[in-house]
Amino acid sequence: MDRYFNDPEFRQQRLRVVGPKPSRRRLRLALFIGLPFVLLSIAYTIYLFNGLPSLEKIENPKPELATRVFSSDGEILDQFFIKNRSQVTLREIPRTAVEALLATEDKDFYSHWGVDAVRFVKAMVKNVLSLFQRREGASTITQQLSRSLYLGHEDTNIFETVTRKFREFVTAIQIEQTFTKDEILEAYLNVVYFGRGSYGIASASQLYFGKPVNDLSLTESAMLIGLVKGPAFYDPTKHPDRALSRRNVVLSQMEKYGYLTPTTAEMARREPIQLRLSDEFSRTGIASHFVEYIRQMLTEKAEKYGFDVYRDGIAVYTTLDSRMQRHANRAVEEHLTIYQQLFDKQWNWGKEREALGFVLDQAVRTSPEFRKVSTPEDRDSISAALRNNQAWVDSMLRVAKQIEVGFVVLDPKSGGILAMVGGANFKNFKYGINHITQIRRQVGSAFKPFVYTVAIDNGYAPTFELLNQPVTIMMPDGKSWRPSNADNTFGGKSTIREAIKMSINLVAVRAVEQKVAPINQVIDYAKRMGITSPLPPYTSLALGAGDVEPLEMAAAFGVFANHGVYVEPNAILRIEDKDGNILEENMPAQREVISEETAFIMTSMLEGVVNGGTGSHVRDFFQLPAAGKTGTTSEFADAWFVGFTPQLAAAVWVGFDNKTVRFKTWDGQGGRAAAPIWGRFMKYTYEDPNIGLPLEYFVKPEGVLQETICTETKKLATEFCPRTMTEYFTSKTLPGRCDKHTSSKWKEGEEGLGTQSF
Repeated sequence: MDRYFNDPEFRQQRLRVVGPKPSRRRLRLALFIGLPFVLLSIAYTIYLFNGLPSLEKIENPKPELATRVFSSDGEILDQFFIKNRSQVTLREIPRTAVEALLATEDKDFYSHWGVDAVRFVKAMVKNVLSLFQRREGASTITQQLSRSLYLGHEDTNIFETVTRKFREFVTAIQIEQTFTKDEILEAYLNVVYFGRGSYGIASASQLYFGKPVNDLSLTESAMLIGLVKGPAFYDPTKHPDRALSRRNVVLSQMEKYGYLTPTTAEMARREPIQLRLSDEFSRTGIASHFVEYIRQMLTEKAEKYGFDVYRDGIAVYTTLDSRMQRHANRAVEEHLTIYQQLFDKQWNWGKEREALGFVLDQAVRTSPEFRKVSTPEDRDSISAALRNNQAWVDSMLRVAKQIEVGFVVLDPKSGGILAMVGGANFKNFKYGINHITQIRRQVGSAFKPFVYTVAIDNGYAPTFELLNQPVTIMMPDGKSWRPSNADNTFGGKSTIREAIKMSINLVAVRAVEQKVAPINQVIDYAKRMGITSPLPPYTSLALGAGDVEPLEMAAAFGVFANHGVYVEPNAILRIEDKDGNILEENMPAQREVISEETAFIMTSMLEGVVNGGTGSHVRDFFQLPAAGKTGTTSEFADAWFVGFTPQLAAAVWVGFDNKTVRFKTWDGQGGRAAAPIWGRFMKYTYEDPNIGLPLEYFVKPEGVLQETICTETKKLATEFCPRTMTEYFTSKTLPGRCDKHTSSKWKEGEEGLGTQSF
């Protein structure tokens, strides 16, 4: 040993015998091969962990939640979402659904720490070996949750699959350290995908079964849990046999792990799948125009409150009553079915050449093909091609002669919109015209109550008489206007009561012209009562020459029902965020605009319209206390009925989107084209025991005097007035006393003797 260290030559000899040390070249080769692997490993590890969600994101997950729109009676009218997801607590989810999930997806959920290491390794090996074959899932509920909340995307290759699995593994462990097992279950059942755009078991319950999640039965819970494995593959609407088979597998798993007895499991497997795929499934709902109206309002409010309509899970509680809405839909559908057939028999495009030309010109100009081109030559070519396409022409003409409708019902005391049908296409409406809030049309004689309200307030009684005679009015442009009555007849004099009952045009015109109801005062009253549309300051306004929205008309007539108090229409009661915090709560804005006495006297006269006047077709359906006014515009372009009961106010408009198309006969009069919808709705609503509206009458206030007057003189009756009637007055409209009977034409026993009660 001493020689080895002291004799260099001996040492070199021994080294040559034993063998040289590894060469530097071999070392460099090892480094060349190993270093990239180490660097790639480090880079991959950094890439892997950079893709993990932060601890803050894990502790405060923000899944996209659907905004839900509720009716006042608790029904979900519709939802707004990019991902249809609703949030519920674990307590609201049936225990059978939780047990089905555990038995099917993760039987060891309560015993593992987020991952099953053995299953994970097996799955990774199979994924690598299978490559392009079906890959093994083998994820725990916690791993599936981590993917849904934080890592969800579609894998395009094996690298992405392996990376995702590793990230799920790490994230699942973090989730388990952050949340309790029950919190993990609750989160999972609120985010997992159930197909058809539905995320979370609450949305799926509404979508497939039309019920709240807590009402799910055992078999319904099992079917939904079965969808988790493959929502498209097991879709019960497209593949009912697959869905049934998968549901039964879930039930068998529940039996296997002791959640169900063999008897219960067997009985459940024999049950068929019964879906409720109606309006809720198509997402048009029962109140499509109303829901779109709500969506537009929410869009305006989103910036103010800082929420996303489609992602933040807002709950919107509305005024709409789903039961009344169904009655409104029914009333409109029944009436339009009859009336469309009637109109189709009357209308002949061959005889309506002017209307035909206008309709086709408008259809060509608004067509996508025409709008895409810019040169006159191309436009002429497109126009000719479309006009020569008979199928296209027929479809345009069919749309043009579609009778349209707007029907809205309000609570006159709260202003709440209880029902809204914005068009004939209410079943499949998505975007288009809402004929309640997005049109203004002339209201015809439906405007006359504003004229006579002014007259009553100016001290003129319902018995006040005006000439029912032709009159010539000079217009601001220098032209003369000669209004006439609808039937082109006229007589001597008419009382205000009779004029409003039979809708006598000449009396309304004279009321304005003779300053009984000056036009500026009429406009002022109409605006006070809720008409916000511009009104022309001309005498023709007395006959409804102004364009007004149906919603405004319903609210204005609600003043009569609400004892002279105007309440602004409203649709939203309150808005809550996903945690139940109130963002907005609405109280109705209201103001007294006419006296209670005037409101009652007007109501009394408007009752006459329904009881034997132009609105008597209401009585074909509805016999309880009601009042209202018909409206018909020139050449039957627009038909109206606006009316009220002690509890409800409603407006109906019937017409056409294309104003060149119109009724050709008296079938287009408001009392026939519009009033029956109002009457049908009231009949169905008041007869509905689930709504339970009590019978109420219009109550006379103390300030209104009910007096007996002489029929001939319209003055307070005495013993000299054997022919009398009763009428309502205020202190300032009370007439003088009749000191003798002045008519020499009256004879004992003449028809109409005695007292008439109005």
